[in-house]
Amino acid sequence: MDQLETTEKKVNKMEEMNTTNAGEDKLDDLTEVITVKSNDSDGSKEVYNRVEEPKEVAEESKVTSGANKVTEKANNVSGKAKEANNVTLEANKVSSEADNVSSEANKMTEADDKLGEEGKEVAEEGKEVIEEKKEDKVETELDKYWKAVNDNPTDFTGWTYLLQYVEQEGNIEWAREAYDAFFKHYPYCYGYWKKYSDLEKQHNNVERAREIYERGVVGIPLSIDLWLHYINFYIMEYGTQPESEDYIRLLYERAVSAAGTEFRSDKLWDSYVTWETSKNKLKNVTRIYDKIFTIPTQLYSHHFDSFKNHIMKHHPKETVELDEFLRLRQEVVRQAKDDHVDDGGGEDVSTTTDAPPGTTIDAPPGVEDTQSSLGDKEEASKIQEKIILLREIIYKENENEVSKRWAFEEAIRRPYFHVKPLERSQLKNWREYLDFEIANGSHERVVVLFERCIIACGLYEDFWIKYTKYLEQHSVMGVRNVYKRVCQIHLPKKPYIHLAWAAFEERQENYAEASEILRNIEKNVNGLVMVALRRISLERRRGNYNDVEELFEEYIRSADSNASRSFFSIKFARYLQKIRGNTPKARTVLKEALAHDEKNEKLFMQLLDVEYQCNPVEIDNVMELFNKAFNGDLPKSTKVKLSQRRMEFLEDFGTCIKKISKAYDEHQKLVKDMTSESKKRSSIGKSESPDEKKVKVDSNGTSDSVSRSHTTQPTIVTNTNSTYDYNWDAYHNSGYPYQYYTPGYGYYQQHYGSSY
Repeated sequence: MDQLETTEKKVNKMEEMNTTNAGEDKLDDLTEVITVKSNDSDGSKEVYNRVEEPKEVAEESKVTSGANKVTEKANNVSGKAKEANNVTLEANKVSSEADNVSSEANKMTEADDKLGEEGKEVAEEGKEVIEEKKEDKVETELDKYWKAVNDNPTDFTGWTYLLQYVEQEGNIEWAREAYDAFFKHYPYCYGYWKKYSDLEKQHNNVERAREIYERGVVGIPLSIDLWLHYINFYIMEYGTQPESEDYIRLLYERAVSAAGTEFRSDKLWDSYVTWETSKNKLKNVTRIYDKIFTIPTQLYSHHFDSFKNHIMKHHPKETVELDEFLRLRQEVVRQAKDDHVDDGGGEDVSTTTDAPPGTTIDAPPGVEDTQSSLGDKEEASKIQEKIILLREIIYKENENEVSKRWAFEEAIRRPYFHVKPLERSQLKNWREYLDFEIANGSHERVVVLFERCIIACGLYEDFWIKYTKYLEQHSVMGVRNVYKRVCQIHLPKKPYIHLAWAAFEERQENYAEASEILRNIEKNVNGLVMVALRRISLERRRGNYNDVEELFEEYIRSADSNASRSFFSIKFARYLQKIRGNTPKARTVLKEALAHDEKNEKLFMQLLDVEYQCNPVEIDNVMELFNKAFNGDLPKSTKVKLSQRRMEFLEDFGTCIKKISKAYDEHQKLVKDMTSESKKRSSIGKSESPDEKKVKVDSNGTSDSVSRSHTTQPTIVTNTNSTYDYNWDAYHNSGYPYQYYTPGYGYYQQHYGSSY
């Protein structure tokens, strides 16, 4: 029974399978299991031997019948599974073909899209290539213009070409960069300020255009034309705004305050008067004229005529302040009353009029009276005359001031800035005009004239220096402002004005600023010895001795020639010995310089001076130095000079007469050799000029020409016997001018140049 139950379970499991092959395999497995299980149940006998009982036979038949049914059912399931598999395969095949068709269609669509996109990309790339080529061409041309001005910022013509180019291209960013760079070097070119502003206005940048005008009038405040352009621009662009009138008036006031005292400022004053008249501000017009009458200008008489027309055209109550009007009216009324009393009183009405009895001559108050109106006009006319008369007194004084300056103003041919040099007569006129104004004018007029002068003469540093010297008496900040303008903008590579600025700051105890000024000019112009020495002197005066030594060492190390190295070495050695008291280091510095410049006479002389200043004098060191000089490759004339110094040294400090005698003999030999060379040159000259007078030689063999040309040399002694008959008389009579060689500042100055 257990076996049957196990078999049924196996059968049920087999029915759940989907494929026929799997069912058949399972059935075979099941048969084997039955056979095995049957064998196992008996232990040693076969299954068919146990069918003795009918019941067992029947049960076995049932098992066989069930197995057959299971087999048949499994076969049906297998057939259906095969049909299902075939259908699935067909469906997959159809689906695959449909996918292939769809994929092909998608590929065709993608190809079309790709072709369209590629076409667009090709077109865009073509446009970009064209633009890039154009851009490369433009940038190349622009770079060329920039290179010219970057290499030489003082090339004014190069700047004009650059500005013309950026204007033609119409690129506002390029224009801004070019104009901003240009005005860092040439802020006095007022015409370019207007061009820059107009360019911004063309690109609808009105506020930027106004800001450029603001920068312009700050950079060149005396430009009448630039102020007028600015004011006209503001009236046109902002004149309709509510508070524009006040701001325009403020602009005019700024303009006349900055440039109104300029001799040729008449256009500005006329514009101001015309604008106030258009606003019917007659009292303001009168105030403007009052200012003009105190300023010497070119068209001073024109202004006075315009003022008279202005006064006579309007009632005085409308043209002058109320206080002045009432005061003048009182004077007129008082004068009329005095005249009436002098005439004996008024006339009788009955004798002067034909009015009927009972009528009155005067109209009642408030009723218009023609005769009274005529009286008011007469009164107003007299007031007008008084107004003009008062101004005429001031006008006459101003006319006198104009006449004093007229000759100077007439001689000015170029009042504007230009890089071309001025004529000498123009420069002379400016100098004389400035001297006159300083002696006779007010401080304000002197400053204005200086400002006018440096516009026309901005490239001449002597006018800037004259300006700063004048301002030092009035304003330290004013002096500093002028120095900044000239050194940072107009003359950044002129050394003298920078040295003057540094000296000014040092006088104000602004040592850091003075040091920075010298450092900047040294960067702008390399190799200036005067600047280097001023830097060293500044640090020495400040007590920065370490900085002094570092500067000396830097200049010696970076010297581009032996002459420069030797120069700074001599200066350094003097500093070390005289200021720092470091004689060994001074000696070392000079010896190192001699290693590079062995033929430099000044180095030997300075070394001698170092040894002379020692206390006590080291004779061996001095003699070693002399020997080194004589053994070196120095010129003959230099060796003769050193030999004379050696003789002098031995006479003063020598302890051995043999050394003195030897030195004297060697000196005579040197002089003889040099004389021989002189004779050879003289003989060559004779062959070229046979008529030349013969050179006379004295009994000692000394050439007269040599004696005259070398007055510092002793008389030549032809006797070279080593025995030296030493006595003072012989030495004195030998012709050796002993006192001439006494060392001193004048000696070094005469023989070894200004550096000593």
